[in-house]
Amino acid sequence: MDKTITIKSTEGLHAILANKLVQVSNKFDVEVRLEYGNVSIDAKSILGLMSLAVPHGENVKVIAEGEDADIAIQEIEKILG
Repeated sequence: MDKTITIKSTEGLHAILANKLVQVSNKFDVEVRLEYGNVSIDAKSILGLMSLAVPHGENVKVIAEGEDADIAIQEIEKILG
């Protein structure tokens, strides 16, 4: 399952959001990747997420695979969108 989400935070994908994203990704039985441009990062890696440097208003694609994919994407959308 995948979903495109617009980063709503005026600071973009910053450290606090990245930390929350890692926590949510680890909470579920799911593999989660975040794509921005031509780069795909494991959403359980805070350093990987920070390296994306996604600014405010940009779109990221969240790709989740596993038993909890639907709920994981819903929770991630609450954090990013």
